[in-house]
Amino acid sequence: MPTLDFTKLKTYPAGSRKSKVNFQAFARLCRKGTSFRQFYESLPDILAAKEFDTVVDATVAAHARRKTVLWMFGAHVIKVGLSPLLIELIKRKVITAVAMNGAGVIHDFELAFMGSTSEDVAAALADGSFGMAEETHRFINRAIREGAKKRLGLGQAVGAMIATRRLPYRNLSVLATCHALGVPATVHVAIGTDIIHQQSTADGAAIGQSSLADFRRLVGVVSTLGQGGVAGNLGSAVILPEVFLKAVSVSRNLGHGVKDFTAFDFDMIRHYRPTENVLKRPTLIGGRAIHITGHHELMIPLLVRAIIERL
Repeated sequence: MPTLDFTKLKTYPAGSRKSKVNFQAFARLCRKGTSFRQFYESLPDILAAKEFDTVVDATVAAHARRKTVLWMFGAHVIKVGLSPLLIELIKRKVITAVAMNGAGVIHDFELAFMGSTSEDVAAALADGSFGMAEETHRFINRAIREGAKKRLGLGQAVGAMIATRRLPYRNLSVLATCHALGVPATVHVAIGTDIIHQQSTADGAAIGQSSLADFRRLVGVVSTLGQGGVAGNLGSAVILPEVFLKAVSVSRNLGHGVKDFTAFDFDMIRHYRPTENVLKRPTLIGGRAIHITGHHELMIPLLVRAIIERL
């Protein structure tokens, strides 16, 4: 095999090439004691930092235009202490609708009830005491049963219970805040996934009816995402991405143009369903899809603060 003559390679002036990185996009060093705005504006305008800023810009633009901003999240977002930040954006009318899984209700209630949540599962499982907190199942299952009789969604039923019973730490409840402000808060349950399903107080018919009502309410929210709305999934790997996909399909089937919106996913690792069902598939006919990887307790405070700075 002959050796090729590398002296005949064709080259070009480096300056004539289009480069993806320019020094003007580099990070800048902030002085000690600087403001958050100065810190945030000092971040590099490259890759994830640039995409993060796109989420901020899209959210602020949606707020200014009174478009839908839907945040969907798993229970982890609540139990790592982020409820006050979500509540602030709800009060500022930035987040216009929330959706959570069934476990989110557990942590939201327990925080409102006693200011603490998240038991040691491994330790409690050994003697079968895991999930056996008396008030958690009694209060929540009663709220669901009574809410179903009134044809309420599960989120509204529990939020109303927390508010009307004036639980001592109700200011920490996302559901109670949404109830008070008339913001849609939907809960999407898989039977058997939540500790309240372990108890005799659980009513499958009431849980199913109220969660189905919430799905239909979510479809109404999703139908308004088009032309500038924002849909974010924060930490739900399976349930909410699946629910969201079906809500998009129903909305489009009924003639609503759910396209040209921004979809984003925040999670510690990349999962299949959020990538496909929140980001890729719903935006194929128009929209932006952004994935940011990182711990919720770091990334979401940064996101919320950046949004507030831009309002």
